Amino acid sequence: MTCENLRILQKSIPDGTDALLITSEMHQYYLTGFNISDGFVAVMRDRAFVFVDFRYIEAAKANIDGEAFTIFMNTAPAFVRDTLKENGAKTVAFEDKSVTVATHAAYAKIFGEADLTLVPMGGLIEAQRTFKTEYELSMIKKAQSIGDAAFDHILGFINPDRTETEIALELEYEMRKLGASGTSFSTICISGAATSLPHGEPQDRKVERGFLTMDFCCIYRGYCSDMTRTVAIGAVDDDMKRVYETVLKAQTAVLDVIDWHSDCGEMDKVARDIIDGAGYKGAFGHSLGHGVGLFIHESPRMSTGAFGSLLENGHVVTVEPGIYLEGKYGVRIEDMVVIHGNKAEDITHSPKNLIVL
Repeated sequence: MTCENLRILQKSIPDGTDALLITSEMHQYYLTGFNISDGFVAVMRDRAFVFVDFRYIEAAKANIDGEAFTIFMNTAPAFVRDTLKENGAKTVAFEDKSVTVATHAAYAKIFGEADLTLVPMGGLIEAQRTFKTEYELSMIKKAQSIGDAAFDHILGFINPDRTETEIALELEYEMRKLGASGTSFSTICISGAATSLPHGEPQDRKVERGFLTMDFCCIYRGYCSDMTRTVAIGAVDDDMKRVYETVLKAQTAVLDVIDWHSDCGEMDKVARDIIDGAGYKGAFGHSLGHGVGLFIHESPRMSTGAFGSLLENGHVVTVEPGIYLEGKYGVRIEDMVVIHGNKAEDITHSPKNLIVL
């Protein structure tokens, strides 16, 4: 990982703030490329510090850029405070979106003893994370390529004697074999009437005839993928085919027009109008898509409330329309789209024709 994220953040430190105290493990990884499960990262305009204990010092020195970060083997908040004060800090911003009230009270007391003031950071880092660097985009593309390969594998694994749980576990196992470090949410693998549940949970039961929806993701070097495919077990009737083709038509319509500076609300409307116009009004109850990065649900959102929000270079979004008919079945198809170089690129390459197994 490069230190580009650190350099961008340093330029974004607001006036009146001398240092940023990073306590979120995700944001610590975002800046350093190293998983710090117990420690601190502090960022100033011209320098940055990592504070870890004995358990992690050797690995930190081996994996964190020593030219960009000064690494200390000490995680005492008073030591962090004194280090920042010695480097000229008077006002320190903390991650108010993730720090508990109790933790803030403790930090405020410790930092206040040395006349350092704590102020809320707000969504400074979250806003930066919305715009992925080229390195981050390459990691997300790699994660999605693992998902595509896992889907290809699972088609040969699925049969009517498999349980939903077995298929979900096989997907996760295959992604791990292909280089993923894990999943960013529990794999959804549901069949039959359960497919009407957008976020249903796999059960230890043999897959039912009808639709089988698999929504799954993996993490590669910290970055997430996200995709959904719906296949069929056994024969499908005309009504089921019509539902599937409507969802596919809605997704294809969005993918045909999505681009740099597309309006997020308009993209949602493109898909929703097709689904509503086909007679399924009210059956597409979630948003069209969401951002993906270090976290599986990030900004921007493509939804009915997102009119005026434009897709910019560095954005990564899902396009995942669905139809869910209560008590009967449901269909969702999901791809990931990257915006870069003033254009949109669909980075999900698994087939979307209705596959009957």
